[in-house]
Amino acid sequence: MSDVSPWADLARPPLRAATLRRALVDGSGPWTSIEVLTSTGSTNADLAARAVSGAAVHGAVLAADHQVAGRGRRERTWTAPARSSLAVSMLVVPGTGPDTHPVTGPGPVGRARWSWLPLLAGVGVVEALTDVAGVQAALKWPNDVLLDVDGSWGKVCGVLAQVVTTPAGEGVVVGLGLNVSQRADELPVPTACSLLTAAATTTDRDIVLRAVLRSVGTWVQTWLRHEGDPVASGLGPAYRRVCRTIGREVRVQLPSGLVLEGVARAVQDDGRLLVASADGSPARPLAAGDVIHVR
Repeated sequence: MSDVSPWADLARPPLRAATLRRALVDGSGPWTSIEVLTSTGSTNADLAARAVSGAAVHGAVLAADHQVAGRGRRERTWTAPARSSLAVSMLVVPGTGPDTHPVTGPGPVGRARWSWLPLLAGVGVVEALTDVAGVQAALKWPNDVLLDVDGSWGKVCGVLAQVVTTPAGEGVVVGLGLNVSQRADELPVPTACSLLTAAATTTDRDIVLRAVLRSVGTWVQTWLRHEGDPVASGLGPAYRRVCRTIGREVRVQLPSGLVLEGVARAVQDDGRLLVASADGSPARPLAAGDVIHVR
């Protein structure tokens, strides 16, 4: 019988929570706490439960070295080998963060603008990976992060957000799953990729997570200071700069099950995708849907 721990994979070390806290929980940014779990079902579910009970407040970050029941859009499951990816969730309670003063600071962000939070996270991840990992990254609407792998774009990260009711008011748990060191045979589908398969300059999860949290945190602060306004905060223009969907022929599976084909003309200031149908009917704004870029 071996004495070696199943976690003793030197090629995939655990995240260093204390180092992350020293780097990021310093009073200057939005993150108020960072905890790393060895294993969990879902960081989103865990953080949502903590938020509801009051055990987590605005700026709380929860990560896990191994997530076994992660969820994507439309209840899809998401799993990865232990310590090969990043599973992290962040709690934002708009209007209660350190950038808000009850008298002189911005007021709470209206619910109509909360839909920008998962798009904000996507922009932050794209910028972080471009800066720290030396990859070419972009977004597929609404918030799938893609990497250019030898001329073919693969999905490296997905974002999922859910509204929760906390003692301080309603908030949003924003979770992301980012493939870091998975080999090609460890990826769930052929259209997925990882930083490793994209030949990134680093697959150190501490370095990548630190960059992601800094980038997303900067955007959260800016977004809150401008009361969620995508124009005044610069988030809307930043999103459009990195979104590969705009201008492309797309096939969109709508939540109703219907499929819309056409050209993605724009992402509006409310975050909706404007698609001009192939049948010549007026362009239609979409709030949700699974997009396929038609080659």
